[in-house]
Amino acid sequence: MITLNILKENCDPKKENNSALPYNAYLVQYKAGEDETRWDLTMAYKMSEIFDHYYDKYKSVLAIVQSEGRVSPKLWNDPSKPQPKKKK
Repeated sequence: MITLNILKENCDPKKENNSALPYNAYLVQYKAGEDETRWDLTMAYKMSEIFDHYYDKYKSVLAIVQSEGRVSPKLWNDPSKPQPKKKK
């Protein structure tokens, strides 16, 4: 069972890396083309899942760096997802 979640694609690692992220979030640097290097913010329980996904897709993984996240993955809520409406 793969539990890979790509939080942000093609992001700036200086802006997106903060302590509000879960502690299992990683910044992945890879080559998307011959001259294009990209960073993605990805969440997974195992680093091997991240490497396998990016290697299978792009064949060039340059770096996998753990983010500055401090929040437990169970308690972290993705701010980009809409919150469910509460029933009255």
